[in-house]
Amino acid sequence: MRIAAMGDGKRATGVPPVCLGVVVGAHGVRGLVRVKSFTAEPESVAAYGPVETKDGARRFAIEAKGMVKDLVLCRLEGVSGRDAAEALRGTELYVPRERLPETDGEEEGWYHADLAGCQAVGRDGTVYGRVVGVQNFGAGDLLDIAPEAGGETVLMGFTDENVLEVDIAGRRIVIDPPIGTFDEGNGAGEDDA
Repeated sequence: MRIAAMGDGKRATGVPPVCLGVVVGAHGVRGLVRVKSFTAEPESVAAYGPVETKDGARRFAIEAKGMVKDLVLCRLEGVSGRDAAEALRGTELYVPRERLPETDGEEEGWYHADLAGCQAVGRDGTVYGRVVGVQNFGAGDLLDIAPEAGGETVLMGFTDENVLEVDIAGRRIVIDPPIGTFDEGNGAGEDDA
């Protein structure tokens, strides 16, 4: 089971909460919200109890009411009209890690939150940097990696071709980045001219 975690908010336990989904807009006039779920089964976004905002300032009881395409229609406690629902657009919905089932550490037996801080190394041992998070802008998961050499983070597709091994216990992932992913000039063969 993979559940995404975005951001680095921490609660009193010191363990980062896990982002189950993000509100992408309102549905209708009675306060329902459309949620892009990051859970393996989309409607499970409401299965772990109340959700809260990234900063923990707002908390909502959540109920899944159905699906529209790949989005979950949800009722959030205290959100009663379209304007209130629309005001939540972009709000990430988190739960404390301890509410989620334990993972077995096998393939797919970890959460995206577990990847944050893992060292990204090549199959030849090259250290590329550290994973700072996993993003998804609609076309699939992307690893957000802070390069070892510094500078802006690099987004790399989280695919079987690019990510060869995930070793949560060893706090590392083995990657085979596409050519040009970590090159300064974003192009291979610049020195060949």
